[in-house]
Parts: sequence; structure tokens; C-alpha cells
Amino acid sequence: MLAVTYVIYQALNLYWWIVIASAVLSWLYAFNIVNPGNPFVDSVGRFLWQMTEPVYRRIRRFLPDLGGIDLSPLVVLFAIMFLQILIAEYVNPAIYRAGL
Repeated sequence: MLAVTYVIYQALNLYWWIVIASAVLSWLYAFNIVNPGNPFVDSVGRFLWQMTEPVYRRIRRFLPDLGGIDLSPLVVLFAIMFLQILIAEYVNPAIYRAGL
């Protein structure tokens, strides 16, 4: 059972870095630092958008419209932190105590 929680924890960690990369790339697009016409940059951007947009879309339904500021990546990062702490501090010790 600990292996399952470890895999979930690592998947959350991987998604954390995907959200960070998506936010950084969006800033690079906004400040015109990278060329969106570059095929490599375009493929990376599409991959990151496809990985994050379904989650962001669900969160944006509940967040107020702040104009050009998108807080959905921040909400996702806080949710990932919460879930990782929940796993590390409560789920894993409960599994140890249960002897699973």
C-alpha cells in the first residue's frame, strides 16, 4: 500500500513541475522572449497546455475574473502541496500503523 502512495506522491510532484513549466512558458510568451513559431517551442507549449488546461478550466469556473491575472496555477500548486502533506503526514503513518 505504501508503494501506491509513493506513486501518487511522485505523480503529484511531476505535475507540480509541469504547472511550473507551463507558467514560465506563458510568461516567456507574454514578454516575447521565445518565438512561438519555432516548432519545438510550439510542441512544448501545446504539450504543457494539454496537460494543464483541463485542470485550470475547472478552477477558473470558481475564481473571480481578475482581468489579465490568472490565479489558477497558484491554486493548483497549493492543492498539490496540500495533497502531498496529507499523504506524508497522515496517510503513510496510518498505513504503517495498520501494518499494510
